Formats: sequence, structure tokens, C-alpha cells
Amino acid sequence: MANIRIEDATWPDDEAPLRTVRQKVFVEEQSIDPAIEWDSLEPSCQHFIAYDGERPIATGRLSPAGKIGRMAVLPQYRGSGIGRRILDHICDFAREHGHRQVHLHAQSGATAFYEKSGFQIDGPGFVEAGIDHLPMSREL
Repeated sequence: MANIRIEDATWPDDEAPLRTVRQKVFVEEQSIDPAIEWDSLEPSCQHFIAYDGERPIATGRLSPAGKIGRMAVLPQYRGSGIGRRILDHICDFAREHGHRQVHLHAQSGATAFYEKSGFQIDGPGFVEAGIDHLPMSREL
């Protein structure tokens, strides 16, 4: 894990590595329709990429409204702590840029991960992209 770093990214400059991770996790592994995965918010969001050396291994994004999304970690890196590191980085970035709260739609199997970082479920569950989700938020 010594070569792992997290970088702030933009869609115009970093689309290729962002797509690499998200294609693998969301489109291939979770069978999410590419028409849903790639949306019109991409250019307006702040993106984040974790690299192991030169290999992109995890992503996340923050919308201007403070919504965290597109959190993805390649399978072989899950359980390594990189997901927590990128989430903490996104929350720090949000706080530094004036957000008082962040929110997200957590896949139901990932709620414990977010709860460990201070997120709380704040509404009823729903289905998004064919997957059960829960809305969660965290005060910064």
C-alpha cells in the first residue's frame, strides 16, 4: 500500500482512468446499464481517483450539491482500507470547500461501511439501477 495515492480529478482531464475503474465495478461486475452509469453530472462534479503506482484502483465523486457518488474500488483492493481513505478524502474536500453536510445513496450492502465513517440512514430504502439503496448523510 506504500505506492497508493489519492488525487483530485476532473472529468475532462481524467475520464479514462475514472472509466477504467467504474466500468469494471459498476458495468461489468454489477451489470449496471452504461446509459445510467455515465450521466450529465460528470463534467460538473469533482472527481477523485486512487492509484496504486500508475494503476487506477478506486474512484468517487462529489456533486456541487454535496452528493457523494460513484464510489468504486476494484475487487482485489477491497478490504485494504482504500475505500475508507478515498471517502475521508472526499469528505475533507467537501468541508474545505464549504459543505456542511454530504449525502449519498448507499447500496444496502454497504451501509455499515458508511456508518463507520459517521453517515446515518435518513430515509426509506429505494431501488436505483436495479439495486437496493438507502439514503445516508453526514454532518461535516
